[in-house]
Amino acid sequence: MEGKDEDVRVGANRYRERQAIGTAAQAEEDGKDYKEPPSAPLFEAGELSSWSFYRACIAEFVATFLFLYITVLTVMGVAKSSSKCNTVGVQGIAWAFGGMIFALVYCTAGISGGHINPAVTFGLFLARKLSLTRAVFYIMFQCLGAICGALVVKGFQPHQFERLGGAANSVSRTYSKGGGLGAEIVGTFVLVYTVFSATDAKRNARDSHVPILAPLPIGFAVFLVHLATIPVTGTGINPARSLGAALVYNKDQAWDDHWIFWVGPFIGAALAALYHQIVIRAIPFKSK
Repeated sequence: MEGKDEDVRVGANRYRERQAIGTAAQAEEDGKDYKEPPSAPLFEAGELSSWSFYRACIAEFVATFLFLYITVLTVMGVAKSSSKCNTVGVQGIAWAFGGMIFALVYCTAGISGGHINPAVTFGLFLARKLSLTRAVFYIMFQCLGAICGALVVKGFQPHQFERLGGAANSVSRTYSKGGGLGAEIVGTFVLVYTVFSATDAKRNARDSHVPILAPLPIGFAVFLVHLATIPVTGTGINPARSLGAALVYNKDQAWDDHWIFWVGPFIGAALAALYHQIVIRAIPFKSK
C-alpha cells in the first residue's frame, strides 16, 4: 500500500500539524469565510507514538543542517577574500540566508511547518499553534541539525574554518551589547511577525485574490534583516544557527556574547506572538 492510505494505516497523519506554513485557508465555518486552526494542547503525549511527529522532527533536522551548511560556507567565502569585490559580499550573504529559508520552508512546510528556527517555534508555541512536546523536540532537532551542518563544513575545510571564525556570531566592536541585543530583538520580531502574517488563515481567505506563497515573504524578511544587522551582530535571529557555529568553532570570542543570540530572538519572538494575537487578531478578546 502506498501514499496517503499507507500513512493513514500506520497512523502517520493521526496528529497533524496545527498550522503548517504554506497551507491554504480552510472552508467556511459558522458563517465565517475562514476557519481558525484549533489551539494545540500544552501536552500531547500521543504524538510520541506517531510517525508523522518523528518525520516532522527529522525534516527540521535536515532543513537546519542544510541551512547551516550553505550559509556558513557563504560567510567563509566572503571572509577569506581580501577584496570583497571578488566575493558575493554582504548582499550575497543576506541572499544566501534569505534564499535558503525560502527554499527550505517551501520544502518542509507541509511536513513540519518549516520552522528551521527555535525562535519561530517558540513564537508559534506561545500562540498555541503547536504543543510543548512538539516545540521541545523541534528545538532539539534544529540545534542538532545546526551543529551537524557546521561540523560538515569544518570537516571539509578545517583550517579555513578555524582561521575564518566559523561564521560564529558576535557583537561588532563598534556596537554595545545593548545595541546587539536590540538588533536581535527587532530582527527576530520582523521575522516572526512575517511568519504569523504569511500563515494567517483569515488573511489567506480574505486576500485570496492576491496570489502569495508563504515562504516568499518569510525568506525576504530574513534577507532584509540580514542587510540591516550583519554589521551589528553578524545577524543571529536564529539560536540554532548561532549555537551550531559557536559550538563547532568553540573559541572565547564565539561565547562572549552568545547569550544575546538566545535572549534577543526569544524576546523578539514573544513580542511578535503577543502583537499578532492580541493587537492584530484580538483573539483573546473575541466575543463568543
